[in-house]
Amino acid sequence: MSDSMPTDCFAPTAGLMRHGEAVGLLKERIAPIGRSEAVELAAAGGRVLAEEVVAPHDVPRHTNSAVDGYAFSSSAYSASNGTTFPLAGRAAAGHPLKIEPGAGTAVRILTGAVMPDSLDSVAMQENVKVSDDESSVQIPGGSKAGANVRNAGEDVRAGQVLFSSGHILRPQDLAALASIGCGSVTCSRRIRVGIVSSGDEVIRAGDRDLGIGEVYDANAPMLETLVRLTGAEAVDLGIWPDKREEVTNRLAEAANGLDVIITTGGASQSEEDHMSAALEVLGSRHFWRIAVKPGRPMMFGQIGSAIMIGLPGNPVAVFVCFLMYVFPMLRRLSGAEWPEPRRFELPAAFEFADRKLGRREYWRASLIDGPSGLMAEKFARDGSGLISGLRAADGLIEVDEDIPAVARGDRIAFIPFSEFGILGR
Repeated sequence: MSDSMPTDCFAPTAGLMRHGEAVGLLKERIAPIGRSEAVELAAAGGRVLAEEVVAPHDVPRHTNSAVDGYAFSSSAYSASNGTTFPLAGRAAAGHPLKIEPGAGTAVRILTGAVMPDSLDSVAMQENVKVSDDESSVQIPGGSKAGANVRNAGEDVRAGQVLFSSGHILRPQDLAALASIGCGSVTCSRRIRVGIVSSGDEVIRAGDRDLGIGEVYDANAPMLETLVRLTGAEAVDLGIWPDKREEVTNRLAEAANGLDVIITTGGASQSEEDHMSAALEVLGSRHFWRIAVKPGRPMMFGQIGSAIMIGLPGNPVAVFVCFLMYVFPMLRRLSGAEWPEPRRFELPAAFEFADRKLGRREYWRASLIDGPSGLMAEKFARDGSGLISGLRAADGLIEVDEDIPAVARGDRIAFIPFSEFGILGR
């Protein structure tokens, strides 16, 4: 569990907050937990670097041939008429020429082989003519000095900062680290995030058939996957009943071993919602009234150094609130910079009139081909319990608080789900 998170990072604020104000407050108050560990390179994908990585040597380390062919010196070559060179040896990858070739000679060379110091160009083997006894090679005119050669350090220079602390390692980054000899890297330790569903009416899919008034828990498996996409460790804490004493005891136990606890449902202040009351007993409870749809006031609080986040119960609201607030928060706690998702301006393929002002809205949207390129099509229904809209969507349309209507063709802000590591359909 974290021992460095300030106990007032969610100090209460008054009034209805706009989206930008809420994000700004989180950016200001959330800081990395700050623990690290050595991670084998093959297991480091998606992890957050905890220290700077500097290249100890050039990549490539030696100037080498980019093709199979014949190495020669451009100073002894006639670009207009071509030149016939006597062959002075053979070099292959891992088997460099043992002696320096004489002046005015060429060398048979294979891809990746170290270039002899006195030679600077390579002619591709399909463009040359080798004598029958393989004692000489005729290189026709037209070759350029330095052709088909990979110079030492052209990819990475010794002393170059390859990655900074806080960088999230991608597959191509692991290749770069391997190229400089890193077998392991120092990464931030994964934060541990507990996931709680609540309510006597909620049961796990596969446990049994539904009874009257019961629903299957759609939020937990979705949240576990979303948490893992942030690089954190998801811990399933099960479904908690509507019993205040039991909720309080379980919450106290979870806070002792976890960095973050995410709950769905039970976070309002009604007589059957015990999560918020339990948090008030155990730590600090802060409600944020955020002018966002879908979603209702989210609960933020702390028990010691463990952060608690109470999300709504409806799956669409859970999904959107997680992407816009919880996803970047978990990334930042893990040591990365706050990841602000990119917005792409696309023309609307729909119309929406008489929109209520004063709140930020996120509409599920799919991409379609229009007459001039991609357009964003809004999902027809807005219900926050309609998982079908999430399945059909490629991302979210973000509508600012002060936009009264959207006409077909208007430029709108589209956030693809790929900004959060979610694969396309």
